[in-house]
Order: sequence, then structure tokens, then C-alpha cells
Amino acid sequence: MNEPIAIRSLSLLEASEQVGALSAVLIDCVEGGASVSFMSPLTRERADDFWQGVAEGVGRGERILLVAQEEPGGRIVGTVQVVLRQPENQPHRADIAKMLVHGRARKRGIGAALMKAAEDAALAAGKTVLVLDTVTGGDAERLYERAGWTRSGIIPNYALWPKGGFCDTTVFYKQLSPI
Repeated sequence: MNEPIAIRSLSLLEASEQVGALSAVLIDCVEGGASVSFMSPLTRERADDFWQGVAEGVGRGERILLVAQEEPGGRIVGTVQVVLRQPENQPHRADIAKMLVHGRARKRGIGAALMKAAEDAALAAGKTVLVLDTVTGGDAERLYERAGWTRSGIIPNYALWPKGGFCDTTVFYKQLSPI
């Protein structure tokens, strides 16, 4: 049976306390073949360092860190970031980063719920244009299309798969409110 899911934003302290749980999600995704900036094998130390840096960014107000947690128990099964810090001529824009759902929790609507929460959080932070990129042809690409994101284009050979070899990326944007 699938446990109910709660989506919430983490503070600096909460993010620091959840580094291990966030690392478990990241490692599962990388080892499952997701091209999300890391090569396989991804060590716990490297994953923990990444999430500690994210927590510090939350503390500086540069990003919002959202998590999906199973209830009861609070086990983190997904996460997404809204990167608020942008160049001074783009105060209205944010990036969506590291939308991750643990393999055991997929096909439950968690990715869609995380994206909706990210869009709501961005809008509440005064951001009206969101941008993201994802592996071309993957499940996430279909998720973004269903959520009303607009495909901007494809960049060939943009990144490497975790075990090597190039993959293309598709760039998407979403206008949250009219300019």
C-alpha cells in the first residue's frame, strides 16, 4: 500500500538534519541511471557534501528546497529545488533543479506534486518565469509536458549519463503569470 505524501519546504536547519535522507534519494537516482550532474558510483560523502551546500544556499535565501515525505514516518522520497538567485537583470526568473523521486516511490504522482509545489513557491517568492532542463526522451520530460511547460529546444550531447556516454537535454520554461 502506498503511504500518503506531504510536500513541504525545508529550512536551513531541517535541510542540514536531512542530508542523509536527501543523499539516499540522490544516490538511488544516479545509480538508477538519472543524468543529474553526478557520475556513478556516487559516494555518500560526495552526495552529503552536495546537500550540505544546498542547505547553506537555503540559509542564504538563494534557493527553496522542497521535499516529498511519506506519512506517517516522514521518510523523504522526493525533492526539488527552486533556485531564486539569478543575475540582477532577471529578478523575475528562477530555475528548477534536481527534481528527484526515489525509484521505489515513482508512478504515484509525487513528481507532479513536487512540480506544482515548486511553481507555487516560486510565485510566492515573486518569480514569474521558470526554466529547467532534463534528459531528452525521459520520464521527466513527459512529466513537464503534462504540467504545461513549454519546450524551448534540445541541446545535443549536453551531459553524460552516470556510467558514461553523452545524452541530449531538453530545455523547458513556464510563464507563471503574464508580464
